[in-house]
Amino acid sequence: MKVLIMSDSHGLTQEISMITDRHKQEVAAMIHCGDSELERKNPLMEDFLAVRGNCDYDDAYPDDFVENIAGKRFFLTHGHLYNIKMTLMNLAYKSEEIGADIICFGHSHAAGSEMIDGKLFINPGSIRQPRGRMEKTYAILEIGAKQLEIIYYDLEGKIVEELRNAYQTE
Repeated sequence: MKVLIMSDSHGLTQEISMITDRHKQEVAAMIHCGDSELERKNPLMEDFLAVRGNCDYDDAYPDDFVENIAGKRFFLTHGHLYNIKMTLMNLAYKSEEIGADIICFGHSHAAGSEMIDGKLFINPGSIRQPRGRMEKTYAILEIGAKQLEIIYYDLEGKIVEELRNAYQTE
């Protein structure tokens, strides 16, 4: 089962539409980790599990969201309320409290994934203003029976191999 994850699109619409059209038939869920700068009722956002970022002004978005997908408990947040630019510790504590397996967040615009104490932390980067890389990125997580594989893509849909990772699960 696959899950599309993006963040920090900051007002982009054509790019969200392009990514959605490219992958909607292959994914079971789509996540936006905030700073879309679009209203929740915007048709582009209707198929996304989405949270509110520090640049989102529509309070129809929740700050945090928990969703069970493919037997995994996902915790979605933008990250600004957890000080993620300094540390993942606050986010790790919150994920422990709610029993999350996979934590999706944005805010820093820095793409990457990391397994910490059996929990997978995923930042898909930004499709508008990446930091630390040239590529504007989003990610697809593939959930297997014993493995989680995270594949990052650029806007053109090419895999960014340096960011690709597979993590074993129990």
